[in-house]
Amino acid sequence: MTTPEYKVYMCLICGWIYDEEVGAPEEGLPAGTRWEDVPINWMCPECEARKEDFEMMAL
Repeated sequence: MTTPEYKVYMCLICGWIYDEEVGAPEEGLPAGTRWEDVPINWMCPECEARKEDFEMMAL
């Protein structure tokens, strides 16, 4: 069984990047935290945009 690859999400308001593989430890999201596991009330650390203001990026 293979682990699905990590995805990257970008804030549509300010461009801040959330990479599932890296996480955001300073924001309480350890490395490997999947986007679906990020709390719904979490906000962008740069501009306080809501989680719904992020979009998955194809790399």
